[in-house]
Amino acid sequence: MFGSLSYLHKEGFIDLYHGDASHFGLTPDVFYTWRQKNAQILLLWRKSSGLTVFALLTIDSKKGHYPLQDNLKFSELTGYPDAFCKTINKRTVIVLDNAPIQRSSLFKSKIEQWQKKDLYIFFSAPYSLELNKIEILRRFIKYKRLSFDAFLNFQNLKECLNDILANNGTEYGINF
Repeated sequence: MFGSLSYLHKEGFIDLYHGDASHFGLTPDVFYTWRQKNAQILLLWRKSSGLTVFALLTIDSKKGHYPLQDNLKFSELTGYPDAFCKTINKRTVIVLDNAPIQRSSLFKSKIEQWQKKDLYIFFSAPYSLELNKIEILRRFIKYKRLSFDAFLNFQNLKECLNDILANNGTEYGINF
């Protein structure tokens, strides 16, 4: 099924987006790091407000929609596809993972309304993160693009995220 959607997108019949909500906060995510033997690395950690990004991205990184919000509430997620519907001009499919927030009855209750506006939701198979390209963007941001300076304060984090998202596909590229 996903291969068919990709083909339809490449041929220009549909717009195909990958979507996900990701949370960013001042607690740094360090996957791994190199250091000299017996050397210590100090990472600042502080509890703070977080930023939620609901991102939509095409496989060619040419189109993106990145609303940034302090601590997205469960009930607010449906507002993003509602607003996105106003920007589409042809049949559009959003691929989402199976996160509980996206499988909620509130979210599912809106799917029929979106379909009437030519926006379709496709849920990827469970445990298939490699099919959702937005997961690659999230990992790219968290582990490669956010500098240590981003975690000095909440304003730095917000500015860094805005810069990365605004320049994705131009200054910051990801090859899928």
